[in-house]
Amino acid sequence: MSSNDTQVTFELPKGFVDENGQVHKTGVMRLANAADEIIPMNDPRVKLNPAYLSILILSRVVTKLGTLPKVDNKTIENLFTADMAYLQDLYQKINAIEPQEVDVICPKCGDRFRMTVPFFDQA
Repeated sequence: MSSNDTQVTFELPKGFVDENGQVHKTGVMRLANAADEIIPMNDPRVKLNPAYLSILILSRVVTKLGTLPKVDNKTIENLFTADMAYLQDLYQKINAIEPQEVDVICPKCGDRFRMTVPFFDQA
């Protein structure tokens, strides 16, 4: 993470294709705040289709995508499903309270143990 641990850079698996055919893959997502989850709840599109909530939340927290001048709900709506799933997963990971842990097996000795996943670049 960067900017005092409030943003993470990502690379979409497929990339957003703009109206000129340019592919935008690299972006920035910031940590969500309470308003990012509360304000979209009042949007009529969410009341008609609760699944639209994730579109509005992502359009608030994805602050940069390639060289696009802005990221809005239309941008998120037009992502490939693989990219949408990637961003939803990333959102959950960076906003999680608990660090993620996984079961691993040492490839040399075969020991099994749990380890915390180092999600963010420590550099």
